Amino acid sequence: MKVPLLDLRAQYAGLREEIQAALAAVCEEQAFVLGPRVEAFEREIATFSGVACAVGVKSGSDALYLALLALGIGEGDEVVTTPFSFFATAGAIVRAGATPVFADVDARTLNLDVRRARAAVTPKTRAILPVHLFGVPAELDELVELGGAYGVPVIEDAAQALGARHHGRAAGSVGRVGCFSFHPSKPLGAFGDGGMLITNDEALAERLRKLRVHGATGKYEHELPGGGNHRLDALQAAVLSVKLRKLEAFLRARADFAAYYTQELSGVAGLELPPAVPGTTSSHSLYTLRVMDGRRDALKHALAEQGIETAIHYPKPLHLQPALSRFRRAELPVAERAALEVLSLPLYPELGEERAGYVVARVREFFASRP
Repeated sequence: MKVPLLDLRAQYAGLREEIQAALAAVCEEQAFVLGPRVEAFEREIATFSGVACAVGVKSGSDALYLALLALGIGEGDEVVTTPFSFFATAGAIVRAGATPVFADVDARTLNLDVRRARAAVTPKTRAILPVHLFGVPAELDELVELGGAYGVPVIEDAAQALGARHHGRAAGSVGRVGCFSFHPSKPLGAFGDGGMLITNDEALAERLRKLRVHGATGKYEHELPGGGNHRLDALQAAVLSVKLRKLEAFLRARADFAAYYTQELSGVAGLELPPAVPGTTSSHSLYTLRVMDGRRDALKHALAEQGIETAIHYPKPLHLQPALSRFRRAELPVAERAALEVLSLPLYPELGEERAGYVVARVREFFASRP
């Protein structure tokens, strides 16, 4: 049996007619750059997230970058963040001209550790940027409190966490600004790249709208330096609006398959399963195991031989990336160990009971044959 890590064709098959109708409507309208389709999708995301404002951009990476620019963060500033994330998290900080200061992660959730984040704050700190890793919200209340104590905002990297909740509040809505990705691999995926920023700060949202179009207030009128062409296009907004109407059902299916994995793999010696964090609801963007005793790569290989695709999110912490090595200030042992242990199993709404059962059986078989 073949089990892909992600099956985009299966999702498209269930939405084909609605998506094709939405794309055809945009083609008839011939309005591709921002416009009513993007504005409608922004309102839908704002409503879904319970915030006042949403600003569509080209990617999750652009969302992070523009959040930093809009908050005036740049040369000489520091941003406390996690070393265990996709490169864009720290890359956006460097792109803005600021310095990423890495604080180690919590051993259980692999999200930014609040205690270590506090120790990383200096007089140059201008923001705290946690990541809701694998769709599990970080410790937002504590991080916002920490930011408040030092007078700096929290920027939420919620790229993997649309639909996740922290004590009833949507991920991305708790800090000063939240950043989402609509990469096809995410719980809400575009037909290419896309991103969104959400905030309850109207003035900040207006600044973001200007920065995404070269700092412009109108045609050939540019108020702000920096920014650039970071617009979400109408074709992506049309596709995403269709998918957003199905997102709650998609999230329930993800949660069901995640719960099945946890139930069936609980008690397998040598595995640490994704944590259930009280007060939070995950988007289950990824189902990522910790494989102990140096057997992660062997398990990955064994599953591949059985037709099961897996992935390593992430094989090298950010502070060990060559492009970011100059920012390394301290040892970050939790992140470094996690990079040697993590393995993501297939998880998506269309996975199906048969394929999920096959994955479980092959994982259990591996550990039974290698006690």
